[in-house]
Amino acid sequence: MTKIMFVCYGNICRSPSAEIIFRDMVKKRSIEGDFVIASSATSTEEIWNGVGNPMYPPMVKELERHGYSVGDKRAVQLTYEDYEKYDLFIGMDSSNIRDMHRILKGDPDGKIHRLMDYTSRGGDVADPWYSRDFTAAYLDIYDGCAGLLDSF
Repeated sequence: MTKIMFVCYGNICRSPSAEIIFRDMVKKRSIEGDFVIASSATSTEEIWNGVGNPMYPPMVKELERHGYSVGDKRAVQLTYEDYEKYDLFIGMDSSNIRDMHRILKGDPDGKIHRLMDYTSRGGDVADPWYSRDFTAAYLDIYDGCAGLLDSF
C-alpha cells in the first residue's frame, strides 16, 4: 500500500483538490485499496483553535463542475511525524517543497516531489488564490494526478 500526502500552503484549494481527484482516479481503476490518500498544509493560516477551514468555495465550485463531491474536507497541517507515516509527499509548488523540507527536517528517503514533475511540462501548479483561475489550477492538478498514477 502506498501512502500519499498532497501538500500546499493552506490546504483549502490545491492539495485537497489533488486528494479528491487522485482518490477518484484510483477508485475508477478499482485500486483504492492500494493507496492511502490525504492532504495537508504547510501553514496554520487556515486552522483556528485546532479546527481547519473548509475548502475555498470557488475551488469547490470548480471541482463540482467536473463532477467531484468535496464532502466535509477541512484544512490540517503537515507535521514532522507525518514523514514516517507516508511514502510520498507531493507539493504543489516550489515554496511548498521548501516548507516541507523545513517541517519534515529534510528528506533523507527522497519522498518529497512536486506534482507537476509527473507531467511533461513540470513547474508549479497554478495557485488560484492569487490568479483567481480555478480552471487552470484544476487542469494542472488533474494532469499531475494522472501522471502520478501512471508512475505506479
